[in-house]
Amino acid sequence: MCNSRAAAFLEVLLVSSLIALASAQGSTKWLTLSGNPPLVIARGGFSGIFPDSSLFAYNLAMITSVPDVVMWCDVQLTKDEAGICASDLRLDNSTSIASAFRDKEKTYDVNGVSMKGWFSIDFTLKDLATVYLTQGIGSRSPRFDGNFLPILTAQEVIQQLKPPGLWLNIQHDQFFSQHNLSMRNYVLSTSRSVPVSYISSPEVNFLRSIVTRFNRTRTKLVFRFLARNIVEPSRSQTYDSLSKNLAFIKTFASGILVPKAYIYPVTPENYVQPYSSIVSDAHKIGLEVYASDFVNDQPLSYNYSYDPIEETLHYIDNGVFSVDGLLTDFPITQSEAIDCFAHVGKNNSRQVKFLVISYNGASGDYPSCTDKAYTKAIQDGADVIDCPVQMSKDGVPFCFQSINLMEASNIAQSEFRNRTTTILELRPGPAIFSFSLTWSEVQSLTPQISNPYQAFSLYRNPANRMEGKFVSLSDFLALARNTSLSGVLLRIENATYLAENQGLSVTDAVLDVLSKAGYNNLTTMKVMIQSTNSSVLTKIKGHGNYELVYEVDENIRDAANSTVEDIKSFANSVAVTKMSVLPTNSLYLTMRTNTVAKLQAYKLPVYVQLFSNEFVSQAWDFFSDATVEINSFVTGAGVDGVITDFPRTAATYKRNKCLGLGAKTPAYMTPVGPGSLVELIPPSDLPPAQPPSPVLTDSDVNEPPLPAVVAKAPSPTPGANIPTAPTPRGNGQPKLSAPIFLSVLPVLVASLFLAL
Repeated sequence: MCNSRAAAFLEVLLVSSLIALASAQGSTKWLTLSGNPPLVIARGGFSGIFPDSSLFAYNLAMITSVPDVVMWCDVQLTKDEAGICASDLRLDNSTSIASAFRDKEKTYDVNGVSMKGWFSIDFTLKDLATVYLTQGIGSRSPRFDGNFLPILTAQEVIQQLKPPGLWLNIQHDQFFSQHNLSMRNYVLSTSRSVPVSYISSPEVNFLRSIVTRFNRTRTKLVFRFLARNIVEPSRSQTYDSLSKNLAFIKTFASGILVPKAYIYPVTPENYVQPYSSIVSDAHKIGLEVYASDFVNDQPLSYNYSYDPIEETLHYIDNGVFSVDGLLTDFPITQSEAIDCFAHVGKNNSRQVKFLVISYNGASGDYPSCTDKAYTKAIQDGADVIDCPVQMSKDGVPFCFQSINLMEASNIAQSEFRNRTTTILELRPGPAIFSFSLTWSEVQSLTPQISNPYQAFSLYRNPANRMEGKFVSLSDFLALARNTSLSGVLLRIENATYLAENQGLSVTDAVLDVLSKAGYNNLTTMKVMIQSTNSSVLTKIKGHGNYELVYEVDENIRDAANSTVEDIKSFANSVAVTKMSVLPTNSLYLTMRTNTVAKLQAYKLPVYVQLFSNEFVSQAWDFFSDATVEINSFVTGAGVDGVITDFPRTAATYKRNKCLGLGAKTPAYMTPVGPGSLVELIPPSDLPPAQPPSPVLTDSDVNEPPLPAVVAKAPSPTPGANIPTAPTPRGNGQPKLSAPIFLSVLPVLVASLFLAL
């Protein structure tokens, strides 16, 4: 019943999306062999989300991709010579067969390698009627496995879905021949009953055996290259050797399918090297080139800053060549890249209005709050760069991501490591605080890049891990001046503690530096001042033409009218968390809150944080694609700005060609609908329900005025561990300062590794 309900839901989605499948490619000349746009080939459908080669996966690929998307089927033959679509020769890697036939495990020799598992050759198609497709990759969600998605034959894919094209991949012809099963007979028979657009194989003899039986204008034969050191079974040559004899390949194939590393080699340290000549060499002799291995949920090369669209553009829009097609588990990404982002220059007009606000500069690429991070953010097209203001011991305001200098510097290994102390009002554990060092001492520290997702083995560019230098607030403002920026944002926190305990007024220091830098009433650049404390904004109000941004760091679902009125009395805009706009449960979107609509109804612009490119920071509904996420917040939820540590991705999104098209907006640039994926999870596999986030109330917002600065007491002995009890603020509860990601980290870990 769940299966039919979900299938009906997908069918409705497909029908409703047909009107949106208008191509935005225009008449741009492509550097493919034909001059046409590259092909999007969906490997097993949208296998990045649903079980490979399932009805759900194929349906989703057709809904979210370019109109001419081609469905890929890895063909395995059954004992009775039926051709099924299954991603691996061993069915236990992607189906429930091990449970259905516990005693049918076998060991076979496959091209000289002993393999153990459940093989299709031991089962009839009727046997497999009780077997269901499952998610075969451990880092992907297994929650859809309970839909009992049946194994499909290639004919059923065509008959049930009627895709624009079908690609049959014949991976193990020699193995099946050894067991008296003929792939040649199968493909010839199948091509007579259903249209087959492409047939690929890594075996030379197989393609040579069928080349004379196919009209190349109707069915293209493609030779598939495997890893360079693997030996091709029918000629006993490595694939690397065969790649140097493309003229031979041309005698029996129309094109080649190569791992993407054949085109852009990647070093063991995960850096892209200059492109090879294989595409141009193949094009010169009339061979098309298709590239494989495009996935969003594995670490990309550091050169791409974890942005899968950026990676795709290297293969299709580099000014020298374009591959003729891309084999992908996430076809929405390649569809976006081809139709919306290719051939878009940096000077392209911006298609949608919202602010791109950096988070500690371009801190996804360089250490936070360094001159390198800020320069990169400006170059990448940020509208606003930010400075989290900290105070040094000698009263110099400077930019640093936290009041704790241990978070993004080498201070724990420096001569200042004995200045560790514990101040519970500021953080729960030992720290070395900014006010423990003079500005001169801070400048001697070496920055260290932040790695917020290292628990998932996702690290930010190690080549830049200690690049740059820390900047004072005055240096930051000088850097921002005379640039393309539309503004700067200064974050102020811990003002009460600094005034009462350290004799430092961070608000006065900020206003003084702004005045001296000529930013007091600057008309050419917006100055934004953000804080989680209304008392800070209240004090600054009236001291200059500044946009005061109230940050709500808790997750909320709405705000009381009286509370919004209060906010409006001391702030001009509001910053909220992503979960306050599109909440998730186990990283599945559940709904859209009223937060944005309520605040905007009171003419308060809404900025949302934090947007990162690492796929583990995003809900499953965004398909591990940072652009899909940004689009869903900007176009779908209507936010006024995004706060991001990868500003290039958001700035590039603003210039893409698929915005502002109204009813002609293609499906892959349509905002994600909250609840769409949850709707397809069987009830037995749904994550436990979570209580809704609270409504923001007056007590959350109202705070007493900032205290007067109190002369600092004598400093404790360096290294002393003196806990200080937290001082209640506002409603009597300490403000939450941990990134929102931490609140969902246990759930994310469970989701990612449940299938391991």
